[in-house]
Amino acid sequence: MYGPAGHLYIYRIYGLHWMLNVVTGDTGQAAAVLIRGVEGINGPGRVATALGIDASLTGMKAERASGLWFEEASEAQRIRVMRTPRIGVDYAGPVWSAKKLRFVVQ
Repeated sequence: MYGPAGHLYIYRIYGLHWMLNVVTGDTGQAAAVLIRGVEGINGPGRVATALGIDASLTGMKAERASGLWFEEASEAQRIRVMRTPRIGVDYAGPVWSAKKLRFVVQ
């Protein structure tokens, strides 16, 4: 998560599910986006399972050579994204739990 932007950070949660994150900040800065869903699949654990993701991708650049990359949508495929408060982070306190840091396809 502290690596260069555009690289993958994969970790296991509860000893069961792999989580797919894409680093978004500068090297040394902890900043990443958790991929919680892809077309037809909801839930970060399900996404990783469906895509066959495990720790072997950690640190790899999100590009075709790694087998996992992002592409820009065509004009016809563009979607509207809605921001909402995060889910299940009440422990972070009222300020951070209310921040609209969850992005959902509308």
